[in-house]
Amino acid sequence: MKVLQRYVATEIVGAVFFVLVAFLALFAFFDLISELPEVGRGGYKLQHAFMYVALGLPGYVYELMPIAALIGTIYALAQLGARSEFTIMRASGLSTRMAGFMLAKVGVVFVLLTFLFGEFIAPASSQFAEKLKLQVQGSMISQEFRSGYWTKDVIRENGLTGDAIGSRFLNVHEVTPDGQLRGVTLYDFDRDFHLTGVVTAVHADYQGSNTWRLSDVSETAFSTGSPDITSTVKTAREPSRKLISEITPDILSVLFADPDRMSALDLSAYIKHLAENNQSTGRYEIAFWKKLVYPFAALVMMALALPFAYLHFRAGGVSLKIFIGIMIGVSFQLLNSLFSHLGLLNTWPALATALLPSASFLLLAIGALLWVERH
Repeated sequence: MKVLQRYVATEIVGAVFFVLVAFLALFAFFDLISELPEVGRGGYKLQHAFMYVALGLPGYVYELMPIAALIGTIYALAQLGARSEFTIMRASGLSTRMAGFMLAKVGVVFVLLTFLFGEFIAPASSQFAEKLKLQVQGSMISQEFRSGYWTKDVIRENGLTGDAIGSRFLNVHEVTPDGQLRGVTLYDFDRDFHLTGVVTAVHADYQGSNTWRLSDVSETAFSTGSPDITSTVKTAREPSRKLISEITPDILSVLFADPDRMSALDLSAYIKHLAENNQSTGRYEIAFWKKLVYPFAALVMMALALPFAYLHFRAGGVSLKIFIGIMIGVSFQLLNSLFSHLGLLNTWPALATALLPSASFLLLAIGALLWVERH
Protein backbone atom coordinates (compact mmCIF):
# COMPACT_ATOMS: atom_id res chain seq x y z
CA MET A 1 0.00 0.00 0.00
CA LYS A 2 2.89 2.38 0.73
CA VAL A 3 4.26 1.85 -2.78
CA LEU A 4 0.83 2.48 -4.27
CA GLN A 5 0.37 5.59 -2.11
CA ARG A 6 3.74 6.95 -3.21
CA TYR A 7 2.98 6.24 -6.87
CA VAL A 8 -0.46 7.91 -6.82
CA ALA A 9 0.88 10.87 -4.83
CA THR A 10 3.70 11.39 -7.33
CA GLU A 11 1.26 11.36 -10.24
CA ILE A 12 -1.14 13.80 -8.56
CA VAL A 13 1.50 16.22 -7.27
CA GLY A 14 3.16 16.37 -10.69
CA ALA A 15 -0.14 17.03 -12.45
CA VAL A 16 -1.26 19.68 -9.91
CA PHE A 17 2.09 21.46 -10.16
CA PHE A 18 1.86 21.48 -13.96
CA VAL A 19 -1.70 22.90 -13.90
CA LEU A 20 -0.74 25.52 -11.31
CA VAL A 21 2.27 26.70 -13.31
CA ALA A 22 0.12 26.95 -16.43
CA PHE A 23 -2.46 29.07 -14.60
CA LEU A 24 0.22 31.29 -13.09
CA ALA A 25 1.80 31.89 -16.49
CA LEU A 26 -1.58 32.83 -17.94
CA PHE A 27 -2.48 35.25 -15.13
CA ALA A 28 1.02 36.74 -15.11
CA PHE A 29 0.74 37.43 -18.84
CA PHE A 30 -2.56 39.27 -18.41
CA ASP A 31 -1.23 41.23 -15.42
CA LEU A 32 1.85 42.25 -17.39
CA ILE A 33 -0.34 43.46 -20.26
CA SER A 34 -2.36 45.58 -17.82
CA GLU A 35 0.84 47.03 -16.30
CA LEU A 36 2.41 48.11 -19.59
CA PRO A 37 0.44 51.42 -19.75
CA GLU A 38 1.96 52.31 -16.35
CA VAL A 39 5.53 51.96 -17.66
CA GLY A 40 7.16 55.36 -18.02
CA ARG A 41 5.13 57.02 -15.27
CA GLY A 42 7.65 58.53 -12.89
CA GLY A 43 10.51 56.07 -12.50
CA TYR A 44 8.35 53.04 -13.26
CA LYS A 45 10.22 50.95 -15.84
CA LEU A 46 9.70 47.60 -17.51
CA GLN A 47 11.77 45.73 -14.91
CA HIS A 48 9.60 47.21 -12.19
CA ALA A 49 6.50 45.94 -14.00
CA PHE A 50 7.99 42.43 -14.16
CA MET A 51 8.83 42.60 -10.45
CA TYR A 52 5.35 43.87 -9.59
CA VAL A 53 3.73 41.01 -11.52
CA ALA A 54 6.09 38.44 -9.95
CA LEU A 55 5.26 39.67 -6.45
CA GLY A 56 1.57 39.19 -7.18
CA LEU A 57 1.98 35.50 -8.07
CA PRO A 58 1.84 34.20 -4.46
CA GLY A 59 -1.65 35.64 -4.22
CA TYR A 60 -2.66 33.68 -7.30
CA VAL A 61 -1.12 30.51 -5.85
CA TYR A 62 -3.43 30.90 -2.85
CA GLU A 63 -6.51 31.54 -5.00
CA LEU A 64 -5.83 28.89 -7.64
CA MET A 65 -4.58 26.01 -5.49
CA PRO A 66 -8.02 24.35 -5.02
CA ILE A 67 -8.79 24.58 -8.75
CA ALA A 68 -5.33 23.27 -9.64
CA ALA A 69 -5.84 20.42 -7.15
CA LEU A 70 -9.16 19.56 -8.81
CA ILE A 71 -7.92 19.65 -12.41
CA GLY A 72 -4.58 18.04 -11.62
CA THR A 73 -6.19 15.20 -9.69
CA ILE A 74 -8.76 14.62 -12.43
CA TYR A 75 -5.97 14.48 -15.01
CA ALA A 76 -3.86 12.09 -12.95
CA LEU A 77 -6.79 9.76 -12.21
CA ALA A 78 -7.99 9.93 -15.82
CA GLN A 79 -4.52 8.91 -16.99
CA LEU A 80 -4.52 6.01 -14.54
CA GLY A 81 -7.92 4.99 -15.84
CA ALA A 82 -6.89 5.32 -19.50
CA ARG A 83 -3.92 3.01 -18.86
CA SER A 84 -6.22 0.59 -16.95
CA GLU A 85 -4.04 1.04 -13.87
CA PHE A 86 -6.92 2.19 -11.74
CA THR A 87 -8.96 -0.84 -12.82
CA ILE A 88 -6.10 -3.11 -11.76
CA MET A 89 -5.90 -1.32 -8.41
CA ARG A 90 -9.61 -1.89 -7.84
CA ALA A 91 -9.31 -5.54 -8.86
CA SER A 92 -6.47 -5.87 -6.34
CA GLY A 93 -8.74 -4.75 -3.50
CA LEU A 94 -8.60 -0.95 -3.60
CA SER A 95 -11.95 0.23 -2.28
CA THR A 96 -13.43 3.70 -2.73
CA ARG A 97 -12.80 4.46 0.93
CA MET A 98 -9.14 3.48 0.61
CA ALA A 99 -8.79 5.59 -2.55
CA GLY A 100 -10.35 8.55 -0.78
CA PHE A 101 -7.97 8.11 2.15
CA MET A 102 -5.01 8.08 -0.25
CA LEU A 103 -6.18 11.30 -1.87
CA ALA A 104 -6.77 12.88 1.55
CA LYS A 105 -3.12 12.30 2.50
CA VAL A 106 -2.01 14.14 -0.63
CA GLY A 107 -4.65 16.81 -0.09
CA VAL A 108 -3.28 17.70 3.34
CA VAL A 109 -0.09 18.87 1.62
CA PHE A 110 -2.09 21.20 -0.63
CA VAL A 111 -4.07 22.48 2.39
CA LEU A 112 -0.86 23.37 4.21
CA LEU A 113 0.60 25.04 1.12
CA THR A 114 -2.57 27.06 0.58
CA PHE A 115 -2.57 28.20 4.20
CA LEU A 116 1.14 29.07 4.06
CA PHE A 117 0.71 31.22 0.98
CA GLY A 118 -2.53 32.83 2.16
CA GLU A 119 -1.37 33.65 5.67
CA PHE A 120 2.30 34.54 5.26
CA ILE A 121 3.70 34.77 1.74
CA ALA A 122 0.90 36.38 -0.30
CA PRO A 123 0.03 39.24 2.13
CA ALA A 124 3.68 40.22 2.53
CA SER A 125 4.48 40.06 -1.20
CA SER A 126 1.31 41.95 -2.15
CA GLN A 127 2.03 44.73 0.34
CA PHE A 128 5.64 44.97 -0.81
CA ALA A 129 4.53 45.11 -4.46
CA GLU A 130 2.18 48.04 -3.80
CA LYS A 131 4.82 49.93 -1.84
CA LEU A 132 7.40 49.32 -4.56
CA LYS A 133 5.10 50.62 -7.27
CA LEU A 134 4.14 53.73 -5.32
CA GLN A 135 7.73 54.53 -4.37
CA VAL A 136 9.01 54.14 -7.92
CA GLN A 137 6.18 56.23 -9.35
CA GLY A 138 6.69 58.83 -6.62
CA SER A 139 2.98 58.91 -5.82
CA MET A 140 0.91 58.83 -2.65
CA ILE A 141 -1.60 56.24 -1.60
CA SER A 142 -4.91 57.65 -2.78
CA GLN A 143 -8.47 56.90 -1.76
CA GLU A 144 -12.03 57.80 -2.63
CA PHE A 145 -12.80 60.74 -0.28
CA ARG A 146 -11.62 64.27 -1.04
CA SER A 147 -11.05 64.91 2.66
CA GLY A 148 -8.68 61.95 3.01
CA TYR A 149 -8.77 58.89 5.23
CA TRP A 150 -11.05 58.66 8.25
CA THR A 151 -10.79 56.23 11.13
CA LYS A 152 -11.88 56.09 14.76
CA ASP A 153 -9.94 55.49 17.96
CA VAL A 154 -10.73 55.18 21.68
CA ILE A 155 -9.20 57.61 24.19
CA ARG A 156 -8.22 55.82 27.41
CA GLU A 157 -7.06 57.09 30.77
CA ASN A 158 -3.56 55.65 30.58
CA GLY A 159 -2.92 55.63 26.87
CA LEU A 160 -3.61 52.03 25.86
CA THR A 161 -4.97 50.83 29.20
CA GLY A 162 -7.64 51.99 31.59
CA ASP A 163 -11.26 52.97 31.07
CA ALA A 164 -12.41 54.71 27.91
CA ILE A 165 -12.86 58.43 28.53
CA GLY A 166 -13.74 59.52 25.02
CA SER A 167 -13.44 58.96 21.29
CA ARG A 168 -11.06 60.29 18.67
CA PHE A 169 -11.63 60.64 14.95
CA LEU A 170 -8.49 60.68 12.86
CA ASN A 171 -8.35 62.33 9.45
CA VAL A 172 -5.28 61.89 7.24
CA HIS A 173 -4.93 63.68 3.94
CA GLU A 174 -2.13 61.52 2.52
CA VAL A 175 -0.30 58.34 3.44
CA THR A 176 3.16 57.82 1.95
CA PRO A 177 4.38 54.36 0.90
CA ASP A 178 6.77 54.27 3.89
CA GLY A 179 3.85 54.79 6.32
CA GLN A 180 4.23 58.50 7.10
CA LEU A 181 0.98 60.44 7.58
CA ARG A 182 0.63 63.90 6.08
CA GLY A 183 -2.04 66.46 6.86
CA VAL A 184 -3.19 64.95 10.16
CA THR A 185 -6.26 66.22 12.03
CA LEU A 186 -7.52 64.75 15.31
CA TYR A 187 -11.02 65.41 16.66
CA ASP A 188 -11.34 64.49 20.35
CA PHE A 189 -14.73 63.91 21.99
CA ASP A 190 -15.71 63.10 25.57
CA ARG A 191 -18.05 60.31 26.62
CA ASP A 192 -21.08 62.43 25.79
CA PHE A 193 -19.66 63.18 22.32
CA HIS A 194 -18.93 66.82 23.11
CA LEU A 195 -16.01 68.16 21.09
CA THR A 196 -13.11 68.75 23.50
CA GLY A 197 -10.27 69.50 21.13
CA VAL A 198 -8.94 69.65 17.59
CA VAL A 199 -5.29 68.87 16.90
CA THR A 200 -3.62 69.37 13.53
CA ALA A 201 -0.12 68.31 12.48
CA VAL A 202 1.84 68.65 9.27
CA HIS A 203 2.92 65.02 9.40
CA ALA A 204 3.19 62.05 11.77
CA ASP A 205 5.83 59.33 11.97
CA TYR A 206 5.31 55.99 13.69
CA GLN A 207 7.83 55.36 16.48
CA GLY A 208 6.69 51.86 17.42
CA SER A 209 4.82 50.61 20.51
CA ASN A 210 1.61 52.40 19.44
CA THR A 211 3.36 55.78 19.56
CA TRP A 212 3.26 58.45 16.85
CA ARG A 213 5.44 61.57 16.65
CA LEU A 214 3.37 64.55 15.48
CA SER A 215 5.31 67.45 13.95
CA ASP A 216 4.35 71.15 13.74
CA VAL A 217 1.35 70.71 16.00
CA SER A 218 -1.51 73.16 16.47
CA GLU A 219 -4.15 72.47 19.14
CA THR A 220 -7.53 74.06 19.83
CA ALA A 221 -9.06 72.95 23.15
CA PHE A 222 -12.70 73.44 24.14
CA SER A 223 -13.91 73.59 27.74
CA THR A 224 -17.55 72.56 27.46
CA GLY A 225 -18.35 73.01 31.15
CA SER A 226 -17.10 76.62 31.54
CA PRO A 227 -19.74 79.42 31.72
CA ASP A 228 -17.21 82.01 30.52
CA ILE A 229 -17.27 82.06 26.71
CA THR A 230 -13.82 83.64 26.50
CA SER A 231 -12.27 80.77 28.43
CA THR A 232 -13.94 77.94 26.52
CA VAL A 233 -11.45 78.04 23.64
CA LYS A 234 -7.69 77.79 24.05
CA THR A 235 -5.07 77.47 21.33
CA ALA A 236 -1.48 76.29 21.50
CA ARG A 237 1.35 75.38 19.14
CA GLU A 238 4.16 72.88 19.62
CA PRO A 239 7.02 71.77 17.36
CA SER A 240 6.26 68.12 18.13
CA ARG A 241 4.16 65.90 20.34
CA LYS A 242 3.76 62.21 21.09
CA LEU A 243 0.45 60.53 20.41
CA ILE A 244 -0.39 57.15 21.94
CA SER A 245 -3.05 55.38 19.91
CA GLU A 246 -4.37 51.92 19.15
CA ILE A 247 -4.12 52.86 15.47
CA THR A 248 -0.93 51.56 13.86
CA PRO A 249 0.37 51.53 10.26
CA ASP A 250 -0.89 47.96 9.96
CA ILE A 251 -4.42 49.06 10.85
CA LEU A 252 -4.21 52.05 8.50
CA SER A 253 -3.05 49.78 5.68
CA VAL A 254 -6.37 47.93 5.95
CA LEU A 255 -8.16 51.06 4.74
CA PHE A 256 -6.70 50.62 1.25
CA ALA A 257 -6.05 46.86 1.28
CA ASP A 258 -8.27 44.15 -0.12
CA PRO A 259 -9.52 42.06 2.86
CA ASP A 260 -9.25 38.90 0.76
CA ARG A 261 -5.49 39.48 0.39
CA MET A 262 -4.87 40.11 4.10
CA SER A 263 -3.69 37.52 6.58
CA ALA A 264 -6.09 36.09 9.16
CA LEU A 265 -3.93 37.60 11.91
CA ASP A 266 -4.24 41.12 10.48
CA LEU A 267 -7.95 40.66 9.91
CA SER A 268 -8.42 39.51 13.50
CA ALA A 269 -6.60 42.59 14.84
CA TYR A 270 -8.64 44.93 12.66
CA ILE A 271 -11.93 43.25 13.60
CA LYS A 272 -11.06 43.78 17.25
CA HIS A 273 -10.28 47.44 16.56
CA LEU A 274 -13.60 47.95 14.76
CA ALA A 275 -15.56 46.16 17.47
CA GLU A 276 -14.02 48.33 20.19
CA ASN A 277 -15.10 51.41 18.23
CA ASN A 278 -18.64 50.09 17.64
CA GLN A 279 -18.13 49.87 13.87
CA SER A 280 -19.39 47.28 11.41
CA THR A 281 -17.17 44.20 11.17
CA GLY A 282 -19.27 42.03 8.82
CA ARG A 283 -17.09 42.32 5.73
CA TYR A 284 -13.89 41.58 7.62
CA GLU A 285 -15.39 38.72 9.64
CA ILE A 286 -16.43 36.99 6.41
CA ALA A 287 -12.93 37.53 4.99
CA PHE A 288 -11.42 36.17 8.23
CA TRP A 289 -13.42 32.94 8.21
CA LYS A 290 -12.88 32.50 4.47
CA LYS A 291 -9.15 32.74 5.17
CA LEU A 292 -9.41 29.84 7.61
CA VAL A 293 -11.84 27.72 5.60
CA TYR A 294 -10.55 28.25 2.04
CA PRO A 295 -7.40 26.07 2.35
CA PHE A 296 -9.60 23.04 3.04
CA ALA A 297 -11.30 23.60 -0.32
CA ALA A 298 -8.36 21.71 -1.84
CA LEU A 299 -9.53 18.56 -0.03
CA VAL A 300 -13.10 19.12 -1.23
CA MET A 301 -11.93 19.56 -4.82
CA MET A 302 -9.90 16.35 -4.67
CA ALA A 303 -12.93 14.52 -3.31
CA LEU A 304 -14.87 15.82 -6.31
CA ALA A 305 -12.14 14.52 -8.61
CA LEU A 306 -12.28 10.93 -7.32
CA PRO A 307 -15.57 9.95 -9.06
CA PHE A 308 -13.97 10.79 -12.43
CA ALA A 309 -11.65 7.81 -12.00
CA TYR A 310 -14.68 5.51 -12.19
CA LEU A 311 -16.14 7.09 -15.33
CA HIS A 312 -15.22 5.71 -18.74
CA PHE A 313 -15.80 7.54 -22.03
CA ARG A 314 -15.41 5.98 -25.42
CA ALA A 315 -13.62 8.94 -27.00
CA GLY A 316 -11.91 12.07 -25.73
CA GLY A 317 -12.17 10.81 -22.16
CA VAL A 318 -9.29 12.72 -20.58
CA SER A 319 -10.02 16.04 -22.30
CA LEU A 320 -13.73 15.83 -21.48
CA LYS A 321 -13.01 15.12 -17.82
CA ILE A 322 -10.58 18.05 -17.64
CA PHE A 323 -13.16 20.35 -19.26
CA ILE A 324 -15.77 19.28 -16.70
CA GLY A 325 -13.22 19.85 -13.94
CA ILE A 326 -12.52 23.38 -15.17
CA MET A 327 -16.23 24.14 -15.18
CA ILE A 328 -16.58 22.81 -11.63
CA GLY A 329 -13.62 24.89 -10.49
CA VAL A 330 -14.99 28.07 -12.06
CA SER A 331 -18.41 27.35 -10.52
CA PHE A 332 -16.81 26.98 -7.10
CA GLN A 333 -15.00 30.33 -7.38
CA LEU A 334 -18.16 32.08 -8.55
CA LEU A 335 -20.24 30.51 -5.78
CA ASN A 336 -17.60 31.41 -3.20
CA SER A 337 -17.64 35.04 -4.29
CA LEU A 338 -21.45 35.10 -4.56
CA PHE A 339 -21.97 33.79 -1.04
CA SER A 340 -19.57 36.42 0.34
CA HIS A 341 -21.72 39.19 -1.10
CA LEU A 342 -25.00 37.52 -0.16
CA GLY A 343 -23.79 36.95 3.38
CA LEU A 344 -22.79 40.59 3.71
CA LEU A 345 -26.08 41.89 2.27
CA ASN A 346 -28.27 39.56 4.31
CA THR A 347 -26.13 39.70 7.49
CA TRP A 348 -25.66 35.92 7.57
CA PRO A 349 -23.28 34.52 10.19
CA ALA A 350 -19.73 34.94 8.89
CA LEU A 351 -18.72 31.32 9.58
CA ALA A 352 -21.79 29.95 7.77
CA THR A 353 -21.14 32.26 4.81
CA ALA A 354 -17.56 30.99 4.52
CA LEU A 355 -18.53 27.32 4.95
CA LEU A 356 -21.54 27.07 2.64
CA PRO A 357 -19.70 26.88 -0.74
CA SER A 358 -17.24 24.21 0.42
CA ALA A 359 -19.96 22.29 2.26
CA SER A 360 -22.18 22.31 -0.84
CA PHE A 361 -19.43 20.93 -3.06
CA LEU A 362 -18.48 18.35 -0.40
CA LEU A 363 -22.06 17.06 -0.41
CA LEU A 364 -21.89 16.96 -4.21
CA ALA A 365 -18.68 14.90 -4.01
CA ILE A 366 -20.21 12.45 -1.53
CA GLY A 367 -23.30 12.09 -3.71
CA ALA A 368 -21.17 11.47 -6.81
CA LEU A 369 -19.11 8.81 -5.01
CA LEU A 370 -22.25 7.01 -3.83
CA TRP A 371 -23.62 7.09 -7.37
CA VAL A 372 -20.50 5.65 -9.02
CA GLU A 373 -20.30 2.90 -6.39
CA ARG A 374 -23.86 1.81 -7.17
CA HIS A 375 -23.39 1.93 -10.92
